Amino acid sequence: MVSDNEMGLVLAVSSSVFIGSSFILKKKGLKRAAANGTRAGFGGYTYLFEPLWWVGLVTMTFGEIANFVAYVYAPAVLVTPLGALSIIISAVLAHFLLDEKLRKMGVWGCVCCIVGSVMIVIHAPQEQTPNSVDEIWKLAMQPAFLLYVAISMSIVLALILYCEPLCGQTNVLVYIGICSLMGSLTVMSIKAVGIAIKLTLEGINQIWYLETWFFVMVATICVVMQMIYLNKALDTFNAAIVSPIYYVMFTTLTIVASAIMFKDWNGQNTESIASGVCGFITVLTGTVILHATREEEQASSSGRMRWQDSGKSFDEEHLTSLYSPEY
Repeated sequence: MVSDNEMGLVLAVSSSVFIGSSFILKKKGLKRAAANGTRAGFGGYTYLFEPLWWVGLVTMTFGEIANFVAYVYAPAVLVTPLGALSIIISAVLAHFLLDEKLRKMGVWGCVCCIVGSVMIVIHAPQEQTPNSVDEIWKLAMQPAFLLYVAISMSIVLALILYCEPLCGQTNVLVYIGICSLMGSLTVMSIKAVGIAIKLTLEGINQIWYLETWFFVMVATICVVMQMIYLNKALDTFNAAIVSPIYYVMFTTLTIVASAIMFKDWNGQNTESIASGVCGFITVLTGTVILHATREEEQASSSGRMRWQDSGKSFDEEHLTSLYSPEY
């Protein structure tokens, strides 16, 4: 008979396959939609009429459902690191299907991001599982978590209102930052909804609690925000870069949010804290490498365009002189 951990492992790996593939499907759908209307990165919504984008969305939905159920069977320390598989899958598929070449430095950046994130997750504090929605509501009303929510929403508003118009098309952290911050709040609310469903199925009805529906509303709003800005990130930047950075930021912020809400940092030893710090440094290194790779690609692309433009100008000048009345 299959154990709970084995079931969670299969679901987590399946989730990574679905999610990694969905990035590519949605990217191809966005490219097709951009050819027929305004790009998502410039506020367009023509991708909503592109079937391939919807296939990607459905694929991602299956992946997220599998990931959600995996947490029911297996501990987070087993499930969360496996999310890194989606980075590898999307990077490999992008290399072959989207012609988005991942250079050696980009590969090292991905490796650093994955290794650092795994270190953070392994040495993250163990969360306490609440027994009711009411218990989660009390945890959510703690001053420390309310402060986290306030800071997160303030940063999101600043990114949307100030940073997006200025550098949204050049800095991948703008769109990914919005997705990741909203995602950390999504996980907290989804966990509450999951507990409510589980308890209800066990005979302890949680449906009539107003808190349950509040968490459903929060989860819905956050998921919609994530979808919009993830589309913008994929439409604007290389998928092989969006995937690892999104994974790193989302995983890190989710761990922070969970630790604050459930007070799981208490009792952590020095070794675990030091390992967590090393993980953050490794993640930072990987992010810098990925940004350097992106800038190098942009510079080489601009160089090729300038060379082509100069070549074209030379040809045009040469043809003009040949057909001049003086000759």
